[in-house]
Order: sequence, then structure tokens, then C-alpha cells
Amino acid sequence: MFWEPFEGMVRCELCSHRCPIPEGKTGICGVRQNRDNKLYALSYEKPAAIAVDPIEKKPLFHFHPGTPVLSFGGVGCNFRCLHCQNWDISQADLSFPYLKRLPVEKIPGLAKRYGCRGVAWTYNEPTIWYEYTYEGSKLLKEKGMYSVYVTNGYMEEEPMRELRKYVDAMNMDIKAFTEEFYRKVVGAKLQPVLEHAIAVKEMGYHLELTYLIIPGYNDDFDEIKRFSRWVADEVGEDVPVHFSRFHPDYRLTDVPATPYRTMNAAHDIAKEEGLKYVYLGNMITDKESTYCPNCGKLLIKRMGFEIADYRIEKGRCPNCGHKIEGVGL
Repeated sequence: MFWEPFEGMVRCELCSHRCPIPEGKTGICGVRQNRDNKLYALSYEKPAAIAVDPIEKKPLFHFHPGTPVLSFGGVGCNFRCLHCQNWDISQADLSFPYLKRLPVEKIPGLAKRYGCRGVAWTYNEPTIWYEYTYEGSKLLKEKGMYSVYVTNGYMEEEPMRELRKYVDAMNMDIKAFTEEFYRKVVGAKLQPVLEHAIAVKEMGYHLELTYLIIPGYNDDFDEIKRFSRWVADEVGEDVPVHFSRFHPDYRLTDVPATPYRTMNAAHDIAKEEGLKYVYLGNMITDKESTYCPNCGKLLIKRMGFEIADYRIEKGRCPNCGHKIEGVGL
């Protein structure tokens, strides 16, 4: 899906790289190949990782909280993040030794068998095995189950709009708020991600955003302030934002973990810029719980990925009646 002939090659129209692909070669993602001037999805029905996770691990805090979700990841990625925390599959190719064939029609039954309300396409970038996620989500929708994407936001708007028929929610990474970071650390561009986040919200997906704070790379408080102001102005002040604590991994093992004081400062900056739901992740904190943005009452107490106390009633604060943003609350 989503390609066209281009100067004796094929051009993939799925993500914003829009790779021109010569015969026999793949795009940046490594899993979409030109064969006889047709584009083939090589990783179709070939998951590299399957696990049952809490939906909070995605992280999605305002989407069917407390439910288990069957999570699928494949191989490859259209980004080259130096700090990737799933690099063992995202930077792998089809020679990865643990690939298993799973026919798409088996996905709903597998989710049901493990007591899951739906499926998350996660771990690596789900865009690059679009056809599998699209067909799997369609089958899940027919069974009354949900599907979510955990994505870097580089999917083009046409496939994103088509996917909306069957996928209910997205957690999108905004990896930094400068083009320099995206160019040097990610191998992509920031502007398409920002445009796509706005489009996702307008298309009616439930959207949450994640910003991983890396010391010395994207932890400048002015940058975090500009990011937070952009969310409030362009995406919505009620969109949940997760600031995640960095830990050394992949090619950034010489960078220390994010200090707690930086994380707490980012939380306070985002709140000052008007964001209603701001969370800190990858650390022990009371800032992973949900509070009413109107009266301040504790609504969901979280401990890690577990819910210790839940007080929302029919999507509203039981104290003041304020409507809480989300799905399945």
C-alpha cells in the first residue's frame, strides 16, 4: 500500500522519508523492498516480539486505564535514534533469529486467549509494517476490541487517515523540539512530526505525547517550555503529555540518566504553560498519578504501571464533576 512509480524506481509514500527505492533495494526502514517495480512489505505477518503489557506501559494513561493489551513489535525502523531502547529489534533486519510467522487472522483470538481488551502495535515503529497492523486492527474492530499505535509520528497523512477506520489511539513521540536534534540524533525531520500530531488529533484519534528528556541533548528548559506551549496552542491543553526519564542505552551509554530535578522542573514548566495532564515516567514519583485539572482531587493513583486507586466516575471527577479527557474512563 502507498507507493508509486518514480523515475525507473518506486517511491514509498507511507512515511515522510518518501524513499525512492531502486530495484532489489529497500527503503530506510529495511523492510519495504522494490521487486520488479512493485513495493513489497517483507515483514508482513512476522512479529519479533509479543507480550502482554498494561496499557499504561505504552504509555497511555487516559485510554481504557488498567486494561491488559497484547503488544506486537517487528524488526526495522525508519528512524536511527542513537538512544533507542529497543534497538535489538528496531535496528535488526529479517535475519533476526526470533521472527515467528503469525497469520493476521489469528490476532483477535490470541488477544482474547490472554485476557486482553485489544492490541498495541509497539516496540519498533509500527508504520513500517503498516499492512499487517491495518488488517489486524480491522479484524480486532470487528470483534469489538481496540488497537493502539505507539509511533514516532512520521507516517504520512493519507495512510494515517485510512488507518483511523480501525485504530483508536496513538502515543506519539516528540523526541525533541529542534531540527538539529532530529537531524543529528534521529536521522529525520521535526516538522513532519509536529504536523502529523496536529492531524492525528483532528482525525479523532485519542492522542497522548511522550518526550524523553536526555541530558545535554533536549533538556534545555527553554526548549521544554516551547514544546509545552506548542502542545497547548496547536494540539490541545487537554492532551496528556509524558516526560520520560532517559537511561543510558544503545549508542548513548556515555550519557547519564536524567536527574530527578530536571524531570520535576519539566513537569512544572508544562503545567505553567497550561497543560492539564502532565506525567513523569521511568521514575518513582507521585507525578505519574492523575489529578483533576479543575479541583486538584486525586483521581487515579499509579504505582509504576499499576493502578492502586481509581476514583473517576463516568468520565468525570466525583468531587467537582469536571469531565476528564480520555476513552474508557
